[in-house]
Amino acid sequence: MPVRKMCARQFYPGDCRAQIEDFLERYELPNMPVKPVAGIVPHAGWIFSGEIAAKVFKCISERTEPDTFILLGAVHTLRPRGNSVYARGSWETPLGEVNIDEDVADQLLKLLHEDMVEDTAAHAGEHSVEVQLPFIKYLRPDAKIVPVAVPPGDAYLTGRRIGEAVSKMGGKIVIVGTTDLTHYGDVYGFTPYGYGEGAKRRMKENDSRMIKLALDMKFSEVRKEAETNRNACGPGALAATVSAARAMGAEKGHLIEYKTSYDVMPEGEFEMAVGYAGIVF
Repeated sequence: MPVRKMCARQFYPGDCRAQIEDFLERYELPNMPVKPVAGIVPHAGWIFSGEIAAKVFKCISERTEPDTFILLGAVHTLRPRGNSVYARGSWETPLGEVNIDEDVADQLLKLLHEDMVEDTAAHAGEHSVEVQLPFIKYLRPDAKIVPVAVPPGDAYLTGRRIGEAVSKMGGKIVIVGTTDLTHYGDVYGFTPYGYGEGAKRRMKENDSRMIKLALDMKFSEVRKEAETNRNACGPGALAATVSAARAMGAEKGHLIEYKTSYDVMPEGEFEMAVGYAGIVF
């Protein structure tokens, strides 16, 4: 069966196992939720957002012990034909291959045939799912995955159908979607608040609106918020994940951690940063 080779190793260079162990060395699981059904993780370089993603996967892995992760990815490369499922074979990681759950993929394609297509090409060159896989391989070595590239649009409707389908399948299946938040700075063409401490504060306020929508599970408002305030680069994956979590019985989200790239690596006056949040449902 085909093996999807790594294409974004620059996002997670070095010894992945040692980095994950360092990320989680002092991490204590939150009291809630008792049994997560879904999560949101960032997908930047691990130096900036890897620790947040690791904590989300640790929480989900310890509390739910999933056998399959449905991974809803952001779309940075070619726009896919729709919600695009990578349904066969495996994905390469530095810690070994992660197999596709072909049975779950087939069920999703059958149950959501009006919403999903099987399209391997949609995942070529895309890093948002790839950077998550070492966490899964480390924490749940035998777990399988179903990657789905989710463009914006009415993604929350697709998410609801995914959640309903998963609820009917049984088994230990969780959904993890990925988005980063505000991309602020000249390099991103987005500096509405100028520079300095005031700009940093307002950028974080911009992130907080999107985070609150996720925590309050207002999935139908995510796309408009992102289009208006440019505070999510994966609004489709975010909206779909929150909607799926609701369909699977979650009542609210729990913020694991939030920070910006400037918090991690502050250099001089605030001029640019990207926001990252980890959430479980």
